Amino acid sequence: MSYYGYGEYISIGEKKDMADAAIQRLKKKHPDIQPVIIEGRSLAKSWWGKAWNQNLESYADYTNRIQRGRSYVRNHAVVDLKITQGTVTGMVQGTRKKPYKIQIDMDPLSDERWERIGKLCNSRIESIEKLIGGKFPEELKETFTDRKYGLFPSPKEIHFQCSCPDWAYMCKHVAAVLYGIGSRLDDDPLLFFRLRGVDVKQLIKKTMDEKVNTMLKNTSRKSKREINSDKIQDIFGL
Repeated sequence: MSYYGYGEYISIGEKKDMADAAIQRLKKKHPDIQPVIIEGRSLAKSWWGKAWNQNLESYADYTNRIQRGRSYVRNHAVVDLKITQGTVTGMVQGTRKKPYKIQIDMDPLSDERWERIGKLCNSRIESIEKLIGGKFPEELKETFTDRKYGLFPSPKEIHFQCSCPDWAYMCKHVAAVLYGIGSRLDDDPLLFFRLRGVDVKQLIKKTMDEKVNTMLKNTSRKSKREINSDKIQDIFGL
């Protein structure tokens, strides 16, 4: 029943129960679904998830719109979310029985930005290894957060569509999936590289090549500590 044109009030607990019931129904037909389950008060816990959400919220285009998805993702409404190279697909349970389908595409990194990333890494192979291991090295922060050349996407690089009838620029279902990505990165940071179309092996190779080149350049330089052969003879009385 509705009053004065507004839908019937549904409590947070009821919304979560509806979403959980939808997940169980979907699992019977689609056992491979991957729902986003937020535990606790924080939408993200790791540096990866928090930084992803902060990046989205930092843009004026998203500031007022991204917040619409917070309650949805908290209430388990993102009943499926999968990340592939450059694309995120998801399903979000709304008030109707059938969940809405969402697709989010991201532009690949330009050659200029890829080259810049290589320079920012600058032979820091140890830092890259930490990164792959799920730890975020502070020295690589600029590589990800730099507004112009970083790996985090800007609004103009993100394109989305939703099957819902809401014609808003960013509906709450899309916003919920965007927050859901942050939760996924908590569990597997390497999904970030897949999403941005970055070949981690190539990044490591590029970093290794830079380190080797630096070492080779250093070997061609004469050290100030090096002692000439004639002085060695004087020192040892030869």
